[in-house]
Amino acid sequence: MKTLKVMLGWLLAGLLLIQFVRIQVPPAPEASPADEIQAPPKVTAILKRSCYDCHSNHTDWPWYSHVAPIAWEVNSHVKNGRNWLNFSIWNRYDKEKKIKLYKGIAESIERTMPPVDYLWIHKKARLSKEDRDFIKAWAQKELQKLDQNPGS
Repeated sequence: MKTLKVMLGWLLAGLLLIQFVRIQVPPAPEASPADEIQAPPKVTAILKRSCYDCHSNHTDWPWYSHVAPIAWEVNSHVKNGRNWLNFSIWNRYDKEKKIKLYKGIAESIERTMPPVDYLWIHKKARLSKEDRDFIKAWAQKELQKLDQNPGS
């Protein structure tokens, strides 16, 4: 019994100490409303519900995002998500970047996004088959527009 108490004490001390280890997410880049992606209302609603926490400047930081070690994972997701794609600065991307992103959206929405560990807590972010098909069709349509407009 004494060994168990000592182990629990060390565990608690460790959990308290790791609260001081922080993974910093770089500040969101300055953006104006004109930089934000412009999409049909249904697409915008799906993106805001399921993608914006990691892929925009509009991250909702829940209480557990400040408690290590969960904070490390949340901060890592947001940092990597914004680096890959940030809907808040969409209109700053050049044509080549947008082409790459539309292709990536069409592929990842089918398989890997939103991540399963995000969906454990954010049930509202789940995408139905209809949502996935709608986003995929939208991304493919936008990709075709860019391919048809050489100067965009």
